[in-house]
Amino acid sequence: MLTKVFVFFCRFPPLKRMLWRNWYNFLARSYKGDDWTFMNYGYVASGETPALALDAGDEPDRYCIQLYQFVASQAVLEGKRVLEVGSGRGGGASFVKRYLGPAEMTGVDFSANAVAFCRRRYSIRGLSFREGAAEQLPFEDDSFDAVLNVESSHCYASMHEFLSEVRRVLKPGGVFLYADLRAKQDHQTLQSQLANCRMRMVAETDITANVLSALEADHDRKSALIRRLIPKPLLASFNDFAGTRGSAIYEGFRLGTFTYRTFLLEKGI
Repeated sequence: MLTKVFVFFCRFPPLKRMLWRNWYNFLARSYKGDDWTFMNYGYVASGETPALALDAGDEPDRYCIQLYQFVASQAVLEGKRVLEVGSGRGGGASFVKRYLGPAEMTGVDFSANAVAFCRRRYSIRGLSFREGAAEQLPFEDDSFDAVLNVESSHCYASMHEFLSEVRRVLKPGGVFLYADLRAKQDHQTLQSQLANCRMRMVAETDITANVLSALEADHDRKSALIRRLIPKPLLASFNDFAGTRGSAIYEGFRLGTFTYRTFLLEKGI
């Protein structure tokens, strides 16, 4: 019931921004443990792709990390200035900085509590976090070589303003590394928004099956975490949020009513 009410009010852009900000502030305030650093649905590679080599401390978050690896490795980030919009609890930004070698990695998020958590949680040279809205990024024009956005844009009140800001803060020749889900009937709208954002589309990949495989593989861990941390009245809503087996998101991917895609776009020189 709570999920349906939330989805209804998210139809109205000003309310959508406020509700998502309050939701993520609640999550950051309610659970301050250092072990929860990712909130994406994850990714399992198809076929014979070799397993990503991870440090032991990163292994519990393998599926979530593999999604970041797949999206971010569409471009060479070593030695570059990289911005993640919607950095959440910082696990993705930390992974990119430690494994992919950018000179500077900056995470920006509209949840003040999430930013405070990240600043306390991470002490990595060249990794920083700032509070800011995706539709009004607190950075100068032409600041970054790459902008990364993973499973966050469905929360935004205006995709047009977000994409305009991404283009503004990218350097000429910079790249936009993007991944998110949409209801099947909304995918054409997303494609149109990307086609008209004044950046060149380089690649689009449907990874719905890979994400569904990750939700299946990570079901037991996520379910146990939710049962341990979340009050009973909120269990159903949190299971929907996490995409556990049988949730609306899980069934949407399974039945094809939701699609999950990655994109690579480039700003002209």
